[in-house]
Amino acid sequence: MVDSLGGAFITHAPQKEKAVPIVTQTEVRAALKVTVGRRGMSDDEIEALAEYVLSFFGYESEVIDNRLDVDDRDVFYMLEEAGLLSTRQEEVFIKKGKLWRIHYWILRTHRIKELAHGNAPEAAQESFGFYNEVPDEVWNRQIAPHS
Repeated sequence: MVDSLGGAFITHAPQKEKAVPIVTQTEVRAALKVTVGRRGMSDDEIEALAEYVLSFFGYESEVIDNRLDVDDRDVFYMLEEAGLLSTRQEEVFIKKGKLWRIHYWILRTHRIKELAHGNAPEAAQESFGFYNEVPDEVWNRQIAPHS
């Protein structure tokens, strides 16, 4: 498929879009509370984070990575680890034959709704979650000096 810019880009045919539910700020806030909120964030910080995240997405489910600065991207990586965001990439061939990769962040609306409404399946244990159960004494052990 050739674009409307006089063939400057060669793109793949558009894929059929799936209906993506819209999440409310209340749902995002509730999902944040049960994920990153467990790390000790206050309700005010969670509220600010919900507003911040939704300011990028609005009524869309994706945002292009180029729109983020370094600090924004760090927050998005944290939210990806929490299971609230995911990523995808698109490859576009420029007319000169070069490959151009476009990265997108995806708001996991179904997962956010599950978490917000308490319908999320209980995970057996999150990746590396067992470290939370290790007593503090183990982390503070002393290594014996070599003879």
